[in-house]
Amino acid sequence: MDGLLTDSQFDAFRKLIYDSSGITFSEINRSILDSRLKERLRNKNLTNPDDYFTLINSDQAEFKSFLDSITTNLTRFFRNQPHFDALINYVIPHIIEKKKRTNDTKIKIWSAGCSTGEEPYTIAMLLKDKLPEPYTFEITASDISLKCLMIGQQGFYAASRVEGIPSAYLDTYFTKVEDGYQVKADLMKTIKFDYHNLRYDMGARNFDIVFCRNVLIYFDEKAQKACIDKFWDSMSFDSYLFIGHSESLFGMDTKFTFLKTDWACLYEKKLALT
Repeated sequence: MDGLLTDSQFDAFRKLIYDSSGITFSEINRSILDSRLKERLRNKNLTNPDDYFTLINSDQAEFKSFLDSITTNLTRFFRNQPHFDALINYVIPHIIEKKKRTNDTKIKIWSAGCSTGEEPYTIAMLLKDKLPEPYTFEITASDISLKCLMIGQQGFYAASRVEGIPSAYLDTYFTKVEDGYQVKADLMKTIKFDYHNLRYDMGARNFDIVFCRNVLIYFDEKAQKACIDKFWDSMSFDSYLFIGHSESLFGMDTKFTFLKTDWACLYEKKLALT
């Protein structure tokens, strides 16, 4: 094949990527890996992929930068509106009923694969607007890309990036600055951005809601199953999982229950049977 990598080099790189992250590269997307590697080689003043392979096996910081470079971070505010309609009209009312039974007023949410932060900020705006007192929320937003996490933490977006945000929300939760829009501090403090590789256990527990949209498509079936099982472990009972509209757990051996609402389809971790 005409490209940077020989077949044996391609196999070595994709095995390393898969073993460490669950991300799968096939012959179909080999050219993407090829082009990303060329960028990293130029960045490190190297010409031989073997030398770079040796480097990323000994330098964790560079390996994280490499994984960052091969991930796709397409996102936008209010992406797939039906999911957010289901969140507000179905999920939140059910979560509140659960909280009443336990005298708990805090809702815990995980935005996994949060990219540059548009998804967790969208969730935060909606809950700030719609969540009744005395309920509060906290959002953990994680990604494998340190570069994306930094953008989310900074909370600054160019004017072209805020298209789709309702004007009332834009006025309430953003400050217009010279080159774009800055998320206001009151909204930013509801979100904790944190590096996390979905190959591994998050460690946190008792999430009421997990969003992991358009991430599983980069995993093979085995890695998908492992990831979904880790979500199950991280969630409380009577909690809800959102995945991408083109993704499905159909045919997967999972404990989650498929749930079709009037707005969107999602998955539920039901109350434990006694």
